[in-house]
Amino acid sequence: MARRWDEVATRLVAERGGALTRYAFLLTGDAEDAADVVQDALVRTFGTPRFQLTLPRAEAYVRRAILNAVIDRSRRDGTWRRVRHLAVAPAVADVPQDRSDARIDLMRRVRSLAPRQAACIVLRYYEDLTVDQIAQTLGLSQGAVKRYLSDALRALSSSIEASDGLPAGAGTTRTEGDHVA
Repeated sequence: MARRWDEVATRLVAERGGALTRYAFLLTGDAEDAADVVQDALVRTFGTPRFQLTLPRAEAYVRRAILNAVIDRSRRDGTWRRVRHLAVAPAVADVPQDRSDARIDLMRRVRSLAPRQAACIVLRYYEDLTVDQIAQTLGLSQGAVKRYLSDALRALSSSIEASDGLPAGAGTTRTEGDHVA
């Protein structure tokens, strides 16, 4: 039993460790925090032997533990988040400007959302989960998930429009051929 459990943990880290770290990075916005959160989630998941734990179930446990840790951490660190910019200078990297600026800007905007809004956005658009699946993952009603997604998309849209110098709502006009997700 313990051997099987250990094999699942080893395979999970070897095969899915990178994906778990990227998932945590999307939620935290910091590579070091992401690595810490993944490590904590692995310890929480595999700290106690679990019966009949398969690789997909183990990954699901770890992803949920990552999400819970990020939400819990954001609650505890609310005060720090408000003053962090005063103490920490952003890291500078040499990368192609156009695409990386847009990605960094979007990641910053997602991180500025409320924790549950950010979680819903990441689960919907990175994990490609349905509203039903997000509701199950977060333990929320479908209506609450829809509300978090709507509020988050509205906040992201208005912050992007504001940075582009467009009046609120100017970039939201649809044409006949547009597809709405």
